[in-house]
Amino acid sequence: MIVDLVRTATLIGAPTDVGASHRGASMGPEALRVANLHAALEARGLVVRDRGNLAGPRNPDRASVDGYRHLHEVIAWNRLVHDAVYAELADGALPILLGGDHCLGMGSISAVARHCREAGRKLRVLWLDAHPDFNTRELSPTGSLHGMPVAVLCGFGPRELVELAGPGTGAAVRPEWIRQVGIRSVDAGEKRFVHEQGLEVYDMRCIDEIGVRATMEHALAGLDESTHLHVSFDVDFLDPEIAPGVGTTVPGGPSYREAQLCMEMIADTGLVGSLDIVELNPALDVRNRTAELAVDLVESLFGKSTLMRPAQRALAAAGPTRVARRA
Repeated sequence: MIVDLVRTATLIGAPTDVGASHRGASMGPEALRVANLHAALEARGLVVRDRGNLAGPRNPDRASVDGYRHLHEVIAWNRLVHDAVYAELADGALPILLGGDHCLGMGSISAVARHCREAGRKLRVLWLDAHPDFNTRELSPTGSLHGMPVAVLCGFGPRELVELAGPGTGAAVRPEWIRQVGIRSVDAGEKRFVHEQGLEVYDMRCIDEIGVRATMEHALAGLDESTHLHVSFDVDFLDPEIAPGVGTTVPGGPSYREAQLCMEMIADTGLVGSLDIVELNPALDVRNRTAELAVDLVESLFGKSTLMRPAQRALAAAGPTRVARRA
């Protein structure tokens, strides 16, 4: 069942790379604007409001302290993001966070989880990424907090980040609410922790073995009209051959068509209520190519179909045997 939840989208820029291992993601919001994200969303029938950029602390570019790099700055940025995203949700809008590095997912998803608790809605987080981002300071080889947001959201991290929604609120999400797709780079200790916590991960081997369609059917199973679907789209989810503009490239990611099908199947649910676009690094890009690809994929996330028309959907639903007979 396709439900049209929200028709007004708001853009919230968070130009920072304080959580990242490399500088440059702070330029991501403007690169997405230059790639005409606003117009692309309007073409999908959305009313778009651009709230501009949040203003937080600069990147001090220091070494880690007690297992964390730039902890105070990361806390400050995520408080800003939490408040901005929560305000848009309370106003009935669909917030789109323009990162910035993926540490910002702590603020955005904490806000979404708070909104869902108050509204009595279920939450599903779809984490599109090359990395599970489930490190802790004990496990992380770098101390960079963009490798820890999922662990923090599940309650493993500094209290100031775990409880962004307010003192005593506890973990923002449960591991069973999260589906991770495209994973292909996991630290050794992080791998053990992912298994211990029962995180549901669809890595690239899964995609290779059963295909994108079956993978996404599993990842989206169980959704209904009472579910708020949050998509956290790390641009390094994509294969670096098509998306070079990221700080942590990992070969072997989804192709253009595989990524398009992921987005189209998410759009088919009609349940997307909020979105992060993070880790775009224009300093490493080629003529804004990665930003333009990200915008193209976001269009598909909001309903632009480049593959399946109604007649094709009927064939696909019939299964491969029947399609072969029709061919």
